[in-house]
Amino acid sequence: MTLDTYLTPTPAIDSDHPQVRRFTQVSVEGIEGVREQAVAIYYAVRDGIRYDPYRIATRLESARASATLANGYGYCVSKAVLMAAMGRVLNIPTRLGFADVRNHLTSDKLREVMGSDLFAWHGYVELWIEGRWVKATPAFNLSLCEKTGVKPLEFDGRTDSIFHPFDASGQRHMEYVTDHGQYADLPLALLLKEYERHYPGIMPELERTGGIEGDFEAEARADIS
Repeated sequence: MTLDTYLTPTPAIDSDHPQVRRFTQVSVEGIEGVREQAVAIYYAVRDGIRYDPYRIATRLESARASATLANGYGYCVSKAVLMAAMGRVLNIPTRLGFADVRNHLTSDKLREVMGSDLFAWHGYVELWIEGRWVKATPAFNLSLCEKTGVKPLEFDGRTDSIFHPFDASGQRHMEYVTDHGQYADLPLALLLKEYERHYPGIMPELERTGGIEGDFEAEARADIS
C-alpha cells in the first residue's frame, strides 16, 4: 500500500465528516508542523474523549470516528479510529494497529464480565511522521490515570507511545501478548468475530443494547481504595 491509502476517508475513519474536521482544526489551532499537530490531536483524543470499555460498537454507524466524537466516550479502538481520522484531516498518513494486551489493573467488575484480563485486539494508532511510523495510544484519559495510580501515556511524535509494563507504584500494568498488524480501516467484522471467541458471554448484551451497565472509572478507583 502507498501512503495515500492512509490519507483517504473510509466507512469508519470518516475524516470527511464536518464535525471531525472541525474538532481537528480546533485541536491544532495556532500549531504548525506535522509532529506538533500529531501531538496535539493525541492529547485532544486522550483527554477529550472519556475511556469507557463498557461501550463497544457492534455496528458501523456507532463505530465511526464521528460517532465517538459525538458520544464523548469510547474504548481503545474507537478512540484510535477518531485519532486516525483526525490525522487524515491534517494530511498525516495514519493507520490502525491491533494487539492482544494482558491488563493487570482492570477493575474487578470488568474482569468478571469479560472472564479474562486479556484485552483482545486492543487498538492503537500509527502516524507517518518524519519518514517513519510512530505508535500512539490515546486510550486512557488523564483523569482516569490520576484516580487509579496509572502513569499516563505521553506522546512526543518521535517515540512510540505504548502502554507501560508497570504502573506508577511498580505493579504490573500491561503486557503485550500478540501483535495483529496494521489496517487502513477498522476491520469491524473481524474484531466482532474475535470478541465473540474471547468473550462469548458479553456479546449478546452488547449487540442488544450497545453497552454494559457500569462506571469503569469509579470501579477502578474503588478497587484500589
